[in-house]
Order: sequence, then structure tokens, then C-alpha cells
Amino acid sequence: MFRTRPVYAPAIRAAADVGDQLLDLNEFDVAILAAIAYHQPITRDGLKDIFGKEISRDLIGRLHAQGLIGTGPRAPRRGAPYTFVTTDAFLAAFGLESLRDLPDAEQLNDAGLAARA
Repeated sequence: MFRTRPVYAPAIRAAADVGDQLLDLNEFDVAILAAIAYHQPITRDGLKDIFGKEISRDLIGRLHAQGLIGTGPRAPRRGAPYTFVTTDAFLAAFGLESLRDLPDAEQLNDAGLAARA
């Protein structure tokens, strides 16, 4: 695997005719992204409450490195933990114009996805 400075990436992609790379996300990564999208800004503790288990810093870091999430405002409670929000890259990756394009609870129920979310 070759590495280059991010500033040169567009020129190299154009010259090599590589195009955009697909995101490497597993089902749990997508579930975390959905939780962040629907509940943003949300802390890691908030995600823990939703999923019933600790969400690793590595997972958050990987989603952040892919540009799908960013840091939001600090939570107004003891320790002022970071919150996480989705980014424009998240919207583009999932073909959304805005967060209003996310399916609502009724649509999720109709698709049989609300019970798993």
C-alpha cells in the first residue's frame, strides 16, 4: 500500500484514474453512524446507552479518519466530554442532501429495521 500527502491525493487519483474508494464499513460501523446521525450531538456514553456496551475509541477514530463524523460541541456536564456529529462526507457517502432525508421512525418500522436499530 502506498501513502502520499493528502494534498496530492486528488492529482494522483486523476492521473491514475483510480476514482473514489469505497468505504470499508461493517454492520456495526453503520449502526454507530445511524445512532450518531439520529441522536447528534452524542457522546460515547450516549452511544453506550443505546448499544449497551462500550464503544471503542478506535471505532470512533476510524469513522473520524474516514471523514464520516466530526467532533461536535462539548457536552454540558462534568468532564465536558466530546460529542460527535455527522459530516457532509457522511451525507455524500449515503446519498443524502441533508439529515432530513433520513428515514423517520415510521419508515424504519415499515422496513422492519426499527427493532434492530
